[in-house]
Parts: sequence; structure tokens; C-alpha cells
Amino acid sequence: MNTPEQPEWRIEASPVPYPEAVAAMESRVAAIRAGDAPELVWLLEHPPIYTAGTSARGVDLLTPDRFPVFSTGRGGQYTYHGPGQRVVYALLDLKSRGVGVHRYVRRLEEWTIGTLARFNVVGERREGRVGVWVVRPDRPLRPGPDGTLHPAEDKIAAIGVRVRHWVAFHGLAINVEPDLSHFAGIVPCGIAGHGVTSLVDLGLPVTMADVDVALRAAFDEVFGPAVEVP
Repeated sequence: MNTPEQPEWRIEASPVPYPEAVAAMESRVAAIRAGDAPELVWLLEHPPIYTAGTSARGVDLLTPDRFPVFSTGRGGQYTYHGPGQRVVYALLDLKSRGVGVHRYVRRLEEWTIGTLARFNVVGERREGRVGVWVVRPDRPLRPGPDGTLHPAEDKIAAIGVRVRHWVAFHGLAINVEPDLSHFAGIVPCGIAGHGVTSLVDLGLPVTMADVDVALRAAFDEVFGPAVEVP
């Protein structure tokens, strides 16, 4: 198998309807698998929507009539997408890169954390909680599962992937400056008791273009060059 080229990077100037994005990903995944197209990192925004992953529970959709709801084959539960959120669809050949699915998800987390670090934001993983989190010392303490008080933590990025024939698609979403009230229509990723934040909500005057530059810079640090697999 030949070592793949560096991924194509594509940035959309206007929001992309969700069904259109999924159809484009499905087509590109088939082309990547056939060797007819390079990998793709696709940066975009969606109109306001809720998406339901393969583990979504109906009880977590709190206001089903608020925005269109789409079922999707990615892992995870309910997620909100909308303007001001950088959606990153990473269509990567895991076999050629010599990485398994679990390790790939960890690398998506590392990529997100590395991107946030460029704005001096400390993104962290949490066992049993999907996505990337930030501690909020400016917020009141919150009770943990054991009843003791802990520093408040807000989710700043969501991760959900699907893999077909070792080609990964879907990816991650970083909150840059979305309307955070829109998350109130769901229990984000099925995780109650925590808030949602964004780079601008943290007091950072960050633009979408700034985030795109940071994503590109952090990519090679985490994934490195593709490797040849016999």
C-alpha cells in the first residue's frame, strides 16, 4: 500500500446543510478507499441543528421542535451544531496511518487540546465523559457523584467518529462563538450536570480564522506523517 499524501484541507465560507455534508463525506470516503482521492480535513459550519449519534437516547432531546434533528451514524449521543462552531470533518485512512480506532479517537482529543493550547486554554479529557473540557474556577463549585464539591467544568468541544473499511469520517466540533443557549435543547452527549462554553465565552477574542490556523498547526504535531502499512 502506498503512503497517502498529506490531506486536502477545505474551508467552507458559508454554512453547509447537514444532509449535504453527510452525502459529500460518504462519497469522499468511498473515493479514499478506492485510492481515487486523498484524505480530507473539511472545516465548516452548519445551520442550527441537533444530531443524534448511535447511542442517543430520546429522553436527552429536551426540545425536539426547536431545530431540525438528524440521525447520524457517528458514535455518541445528541450534539448541537450551529453558526459560530467550527466543525472539523476528518476523513482519514486509518490503515495507511497505522492507527486503530481507539487510538485515533485519542488523537482527535489531542488535536483538539493542542489547538486550544494555542489560545492558552487548557483542554482536558475526563474519564467517562466524551469530548474536551475546561475547568471554570470563575464559577461556583458543583457537587460531584460522591456528593463532594468540585470545580465547575464546561465542555468546549465534542468528538464523534464513524469508520468504514478503515476510513474514518465525522470528527470534532470546537465552540468558537456559538449561541450557547441553543445547547439547552439537549443533554449534550448525554452528560448532565455540566455546562457548555466557547472560546469567546472564556473571554478570548478569537475568530474562526484564528481557530483554522491553530487546527492546521496542531495537526502534524498529533498525527505526524502517514506511514506505510504492509
